[in-house]
Order: sequence, then structure tokens, then C-alpha cells
Amino acid sequence: MATQNITMPQLGESVTEGTIEKWLVKPGDQVKKYDTLAEVQTDKVTAELPSSFTGTIGELIANEGDTIAVGEVVCKIEIEEAATTKKAPQNSPSTNVATSTKPTDQSMKTRYSPAVVRLAAEHKIDLTQVEGSGTSGRITRKDIQRILEEGFIPKASTQTDEKPVVEVKQQPVAEAKVEKEYTPISSGDIEIPISGVRKAIAKNMVTSTQEIPHAWMMMEVDVTDLVSYRDSIKDEFKKKEGYSLTYFAFFVKAVSQALKEFPMMNSQWQGDKIIQKKEINLSIAVATEDSLFVPVIHNADDKSIKGIAKEIYELATKVRSGKLKSEDMQGGTFTVNNTGSFGSVQSMGIINYPQAAILQIESIVKRPVIMNGGMFAARDMVNICLSIDHRILDGFISGKFLARVKEILENISNDNTSIY
Repeated sequence: MATQNITMPQLGESVTEGTIEKWLVKPGDQVKKYDTLAEVQTDKVTAELPSSFTGTIGELIANEGDTIAVGEVVCKIEIEEAATTKKAPQNSPSTNVATSTKPTDQSMKTRYSPAVVRLAAEHKIDLTQVEGSGTSGRITRKDIQRILEEGFIPKASTQTDEKPVVEVKQQPVAEAKVEKEYTPISSGDIEIPISGVRKAIAKNMVTSTQEIPHAWMMMEVDVTDLVSYRDSIKDEFKKKEGYSLTYFAFFVKAVSQALKEFPMMNSQWQGDKIIQKKEINLSIAVATEDSLFVPVIHNADDKSIKGIAKEIYELATKVRSGKLKSEDMQGGTFTVNNTGSFGSVQSMGIINYPQAAILQIESIVKRPVIMNGGMFAARDMVNICLSIDHRILDGFISGKFLARVKEILENISNDNTSIY
């Protein structure tokens, strides 16, 4: 038998790591090539980790909850050696590698998973004194649990000797910062582990707010005719097509049309240059109970209102059934967020980095409006709120874009709009 490593694959462009959400195998299990070994969370989407070989699962290197860099070993698998390999001499290079069971490489010793950081902080364990059993000396959750079971908790040394400066340099700065930020857990408090999805959301939001100078504006739109038109055909549409014709589909279509007329809104900041994207791929926010996903409607400007409604339905179904794929999340150039579905009437969105803008579609509400001639009328009104990257866009172009979206929406009616 020969041992082969299964490594964390690159499950999408720009993806550098993945979190093992759930192992679907255990040591001793027989697997075939391409069988799914684990569910991996990366870039806000759950993907499958396939086996590269047919054989028997050996050691699971990564634990559930561990975040592993692309290319790192997550488990080992025993496979049948070829006849020529079995006859190889004992001092062959392949034999030497196979018998080296305990590598001296400690390059991963200070790469801690979120679970290890949390447990160490809770129990005040000095990770610099822990021997890691993982790949390249990495400390695993099992190492911490073993220490807790044995009852010998390594604490940070308070004694001074001739090497204090060296010891401080070896202490990871990020680890020390995390310990300082922890507050005592009181009786009745609920501890909620940070999932791979929430970690990805947090990372993207921090990057966006740190790197992008946000500016914001809002316009009020009269969508009375749009509401009347949609409400008059929604039941027939649902019966014919099998999915709902939502207001959001009309808004997405209006945005895609306006982006064709104002292509600078469809741009990205890339260091010393601005990239104006040719394709209009609209990211839409879809929420579950505890997470937010941003799948993409590709080439939205080429689709009808019906086609957009179908994609919204299909993407939302994938999100809520856990079947969203990496490719469903990639290539977005502008984000449209349906915050009105929660009853919001005014909000400022954080831009989906590295895009240049995000548009919030708020709740449609009845308001008294002064019409021509000074008469009051009850109208269906909605606020559309635009956040922009002020490095790329200014108020002039953004205002004209928002005004064009308003104009398109206010002219949607039964007389001049087709959903097909």
C-alpha cells in the first residue's frame, strides 16, 4: 500500500483557502476516485472535495471547522501500489519519503484555525508551548482538546531570562490581539462559532470599508404604474411560468438598461487604473437565516424581465437549498440589493468589493404626493439608494445614472412595457 495526500483544491478564481464544514468519510472507509470526501466552505459557497484516488481513507489531517490554504494536505488515503513500485529497493527515494512519518518542518506551527484560536483564548493556553500534530507542525483542535483532557495547561511564562526578546518575536501578533479582544463569558451567554460564510462576509466588508471611500445618494421614485402593471399580470404569469414575477425583476432590468447608457458605473478600481467592464453582470443579495449570499445574473442587459425573474428564482432556490456553486458567485460587476423585502425605506449599502457601486431598492409604500395642479393623490413610492466608490465615480455621473433608473421605472406600464 502507498500513501497519497489529498490537498485543498482551488475552488474558484482568487480563492486561497477553504473551511472544512463537514467530513463525509472516516478513517478506514473505502472510496472511489471522484467520490465526495467533505463539504468545503469557500468564497461564500459550499463546494465538494472529491477524492483524487481509489483507496482507503487513512488519516484526516484537517478537522471540521479548520480553515486550510489551497494546496495544503487535508487527509491521507491508502492506495494499491503498482507491481513495479512494490519491487523498489528499500533505499529508493519513494521508500524514504513514505517512511518519513514525522516531518521536522514546522512552517505551519503558527497558522492557527479559528477553532484553535477560540479554544486557546477561552482556556488561556499559550500556543507557542503546544506541539502540533498537523501538517508541518500545525496545531489542530485535537491537540488543544488533548491538553484540556490531560489537565496540563501551558501558560505564558512570566519569568525573565536572556531570551525575552526572541520569545516575544515568536509570539504571533494576531494571536495576541485576539486574546485581548475576548471578554469573559457569563452564565446564560450563547457562544456562536464563526462559520466560513460569516468569515468571508466579514473579510469582504472590512476590505470594502477600509479601501473604498464611500459616498451615498438617494432618489424617490413613483412606481404607481409599475405596481399596477405587475399586479395585473402576476397571477397569470405564475400559472404559466411556474414562478413569481416580482417587483425586483423590473428594478434589475431598469438598472441593467441604465448601466449600458452609463458604463462608467460598471467599473472596478485596480491599483493604478480603472477597469470599465464590458459585461453587465448584476450581483443580487439573497439572505438565509444566518448568512448573506451574492449570486450573479450574467449579461443581465441581454435578458427580458421574464428571463431576469427566472434567474432570480433559480439563484434564490440554489441558495436556500445549499446547491449554489462557485461559478454562480463569480464575475459580478454591479450589485442590486432588495432591502425593501425586509421593510426598509432608507439605507446605505456597503459596496461589494471591488465593484464601484451598489444600489439598494427599498420598500414600496403608499404616500400622499402633490400632483400637477396641486392636488394630493396616494401613490406607490420607493426610495432607491446608491453607494459609490468616490475614487471612480463622482456625484455628477452617479446622479445622472440614478435619475435614468428613476425615469425608466416611472415609465413602466401596461401600455409601453413587455416582460418578454
